[in-house]
Amino acid sequence: MSNFYLDNPDILHHLQHMDLEQVIRLKEQDFAQHGVYAHAPQDLPDALDNYHRVLEIVGQIAGDFVAPRADAVDREGARFEDGAVHYAQGTKEALERLAQADLMGFTLPREYGGINMPKTVYSMAIEMISRADASLMNLFGLQEIADTICKFGSREQKERYLPRFCSGETSGAMALTEPDAGSDLQSISLRADQNEDGGWVLNGVKRFITNGCADVSLVMARSEPGISGGRGVSLFIYERDEHMRIRRIEDKLGIHGSPTCELQFQDAPAELLGERKKGLVKYTMSLMNGARLGVAAQAVGVAEAALREAKGYARQRVQFGQSIDRFLPVTEMLAEMQVSIQAGRSLLYETSRLVDIKEGLEELAERDPEQAKSRKDALKRYTRYSALFTPLVKAYTSEVVNDICDMAIQIHGGTGYTKDFPVERLYRDARITNIYEGTTQLQVVAAIGGIMTGTFFDWLDVLEQDTDLSSLPAQLEGARECRKACEAAVAQIKERADSRFQEFHARRLVDMAAETGMAYLLVRDALHLDHKRDAAELFVSRAVRRVHSRREAICAQNQVWFDKAQTLLG
Repeated sequence: MSNFYLDNPDILHHLQHMDLEQVIRLKEQDFAQHGVYAHAPQDLPDALDNYHRVLEIVGQIAGDFVAPRADAVDREGARFEDGAVHYAQGTKEALERLAQADLMGFTLPREYGGINMPKTVYSMAIEMISRADASLMNLFGLQEIADTICKFGSREQKERYLPRFCSGETSGAMALTEPDAGSDLQSISLRADQNEDGGWVLNGVKRFITNGCADVSLVMARSEPGISGGRGVSLFIYERDEHMRIRRIEDKLGIHGSPTCELQFQDAPAELLGERKKGLVKYTMSLMNGARLGVAAQAVGVAEAALREAKGYARQRVQFGQSIDRFLPVTEMLAEMQVSIQAGRSLLYETSRLVDIKEGLEELAERDPEQAKSRKDALKRYTRYSALFTPLVKAYTSEVVNDICDMAIQIHGGTGYTKDFPVERLYRDARITNIYEGTTQLQVVAAIGGIMTGTFFDWLDVLEQDTDLSSLPAQLEGARECRKACEAAVAQIKERADSRFQEFHARRLVDMAAETGMAYLLVRDALHLDHKRDAAELFVSRAVRRVHSRREAICAQNQVWFDKAQTLLG
């Protein structure tokens, strides 16, 4: 018997020690639903106990049910036969089990049958499901589709769709990408035409659509033929019928249990979600940011699985008279993997907390505009934090999971390159995380503004004001040293006043900010547990060196790579 929540003291530590009071009060509307719904908590301890019990159920399903089926799901994969997509048997069984446990309306309000969990707890759940089977997360994690309908749909649309998502009766997909418009979504060409009776029909092709065989899809389409770019785009709810044909599914390197479809729409009836012309600039960006947070949690889950496989193998594998985990080069690799995961997890949960507060304040503004007036500045601040930290955590975790899976295979030696051990599957599954929902290079573009305009340093100020970190002076000094290096790099880029120079060094600066942020978060985590002090000390010591190295690259007089790289390639 295995429970992926109870066997992970780091997740337990975060749930016990994170400052979730504001998140919970906003999500529970100051406990106004207690007595109205059976499981609505009456106070903060009750809410935390509720989260603990839900995560215990997720951990049990992930450990006992999903993980034992993961290898078979990978081998069987999703299939495309006679125009229809078929899940692997293990995928079907896992989705049924999750629905039976009432986990398919994870963040949705209770009035529609959801369990009203905050994003922070959802990230923990996604991490555990991904540790068990990364491909299943692509279906479990698609609850963001229902969330988007909940945020922007009409009352009638919510009542019609959300209970079906919560029960598991209905699956979802987001249909954004097209053959000639990958990440450049403002270039999409799929058309939405309005009939004389006011209804809409869709015509065109979508590609790389995760779970494109879903019952309900959110389809981004060009609704304003006279307006180019993102302002001519709207978002539509499409319920699957005979007017959409699945052309094929992709034959992928990894996540075999998740079907990735190419779709042909032909006069497919659809209904508008929200307002016209806001499909890309408002609704899809909200949808994408939720998906990016989900991918970050997926990356942490896969990394945790790889670490545990590597640890287990290294303890059992004996060479030259001792287990290989006793050889210091292997010991160092395992320690590096563990510290990197703990750092990524801290950044993931902090980002989720910031998003929770932002969305809670947005809901308050909708529900009670008068009460929300006094929190207008807070909403602006948390909107800026969310816009910065969501791409930041996606960039870091999706890159580091590839490094961790690579190290896990290295520790396994030749056997790691075979299908005899799960690390081979984990290595393949990890590779997509820094590609889909926007490559790392696009996350850098999204994050750099929040660093250059000072949002990142404002967050650091608040963290230090709210938490006394002085009991760990050495680690705190290292974190502050990282901050100084970031500030120096930002000053250098501003002084150059050259947009191409900023673009060239953006990845280095975003990496510096991520490491600095995680250094502070690990110091904060270490206030509560002794073993976290070791993780903080190890991470900060390396972060200081890495951050200084990047600062030197940005501030150096000799910028030969900036000057010559494009010339070299012609």
